[in-house]
Amino acid sequence: MVEVLRSSKQVAVCCHVAPDGDAFGSMLGLGRALEQQGKKVWMSWGSPALTVPYSYGFLPGVEKTVTYDQIPEQVETFVATDCADKKRLELLTSRFDNAGTSINIDHHLSNSRYADINLVDPERASSCELAYELITRLGVPIDPEIATCLYTGVVTDTGRFQYSNTVPDTFRVAAELRELGADHLIVAARVYESASLEQLRILGQVLGRARLQDGVVYSWLDTKDLGDQGLDAAEDIIDLLRTVREARITLLLKEQPDGGWKGSLRSRGGGDVSEVAKSFGGGGHAAAAGFSVTGKLEEVIKEVLERLAALRS
Repeated sequence: MVEVLRSSKQVAVCCHVAPDGDAFGSMLGLGRALEQQGKKVWMSWGSPALTVPYSYGFLPGVEKTVTYDQIPEQVETFVATDCADKKRLELLTSRFDNAGTSINIDHHLSNSRYADINLVDPERASSCELAYELITRLGVPIDPEIATCLYTGVVTDTGRFQYSNTVPDTFRVAAELRELGADHLIVAARVYESASLEQLRILGQVLGRARLQDGVVYSWLDTKDLGDQGLDAAEDIIDLLRTVREARITLLLKEQPDGGWKGSLRSRGGGDVSEVAKSFGGGGHAAAAGFSVTGKLEEVIKEVLERLAALRS
């Protein structure tokens, strides 16, 4: 992989649609490192238009991202970061398939090793840790901007080092990135302390309709709840739902603009929720997973709760 990237003159570095902190961080960190080696780099994700949430708008290099159609149909090397399933590249899938060499950098247990070269390690808490290792092996000096991108992914995918995926090496990587100049203050301020008043209103609606059933706390978000806000405004709501002490599993359903529901699952000793996500065509980790499903809200809730009950029995 190192030699392929060293010899490549043109590289697309892309993450999954609806990027989170780890997707943005690994894409931008690796993309900037490859640019420093004098390569032509495209950074993107497979949505028709790119919308960057306010929480991640501070990340160095995010202003250089381009829409999917600005990437050549047959790029020399295509790197997918934090993308457990090739389908999550969506509009970029054909460019990934047509690339001279495809590379897959990811930490999800459900990853199917779909590329020519796969750097997949489910023991890592984040894809940014793998990107950090790769950049180091490439011999690229990690400046504060790269360090900040990578640190963002480590912090967000561990829930500020609170999730069970946090191991001693996670802290070591975070410490090394901080020593390299990662701006931990701006990461904390923008990701965790920058909610708008409208986001708090949305949060109130979701918490107000929350229900607890057999150790599962669940709630939902309708498109009309969002007003003029995008779905990004609801990204962190599940982290508050999961604090309910009576619940071992958390479920949040978010209505999609084009129909259907996006489900997010979290587990605190309630079983491997990635198994339930995979049963709906999704995936993720034992403690955090996601999926998409169609149907009426009541029927979707009933079906998901039944599968969660079977998981625990």
